[in-house]
Amino acid sequence: MKATYMFGAGDVRVIDVPDHTIQMGHEFIGVVEAIGSDVRTLRVGDFVIAPFAVSCGTCVFCAAGLQTSCVRGGFWNDTSLGTAGGQAEAVRVPLADGTLVKVPVGEDADDALLDSLLTLSDVYGTGWHAAVRGGVGEGSVVTVIGDGAVGLLAVLSARRLGAEQIVLMGRHQVRTDLGREFGATDVVAERGEEGIAKVRELTGGLGSAVVLEAVGHRPAYDQAVGVVRASGVISRVGVPQYEDAPVGFGSLFGPNITLTGGPAPVRAYIEQLLPAVLDGTVQPGKVFDRTVGLGQTPEGYAAMDSRDALKVAVRP
Repeated sequence: MKATYMFGAGDVRVIDVPDHTIQMGHEFIGVVEAIGSDVRTLRVGDFVIAPFAVSCGTCVFCAAGLQTSCVRGGFWNDTSLGTAGGQAEAVRVPLADGTLVKVPVGEDADDALLDSLLTLSDVYGTGWHAAVRGGVGEGSVVTVIGDGAVGLLAVLSARRLGAEQIVLMGRHQVRTDLGREFGATDVVAERGEEGIAKVRELTGGLGSAVVLEAVGHRPAYDQAVGVVRASGVISRVGVPQYEDAPVGFGSLFGPNITLTGGPAPVRAYIEQLLPAVLDGTVQPGKVFDRTVGLGQTPEGYAAMDSRDALKVAVRP
């Protein structure tokens, strides 16, 4: 079968490989073509969403809704699990009963719905996790750092959870316009100290009670520390690309700031978020602004890297 491989930074290729070998990708939806003898809850022909983490569904962490810490599971492309990524013609899913979520749609679902369902495998659930871990609720003042797909869906999540003011820090107008559609009340394009000052001005000089950091780079963390108010919460879901973030008296300890976040257990949120996606109340799939065939996957990665595309959907 054909599958996507990354041979190095910027070197993405689609090649022919034997079925079920390790390949790229961790966000996918599809139709079950075959099941193993241990599978009990799924049937051939079921349409399913595959969260970005494999989970058993029965251990103490799965029972607590933290499937990313499953004692038997792991992440896609984990050789110990024999998992392979989703950017291929076929995917083997271990622990299928605990991992996959059956959805009442057929293969003839329209592209807009399929895009929205695909966000439930990662980016929408991750944005929701950021907002939930941050404690967003009715009347919250929230700042979202990052105008990528996760940041924009963190805006959508904050709005759905009742936030009153949502400041989106991003500098790509096409993206921030979508952020406004999703519920952002303010957009701050400035970065660094200038951006921090602007957010504080918009929040009456106090700063933001909840900051959702969806980037993972050190400058984004520094902005989060700069805009959060005393007793506020910073919720990080951008995978940290740094190890030297300040957490001492002068940054987080002194003003009683909470630092939280982590890999989103999106499996825990799918059933909660699914009904509004199915009835069209929310359309998180709008973050997909380009679609390519499997053979054009490298071009899709290049478009996202150059910021010519926000998020690319890959179809067979």
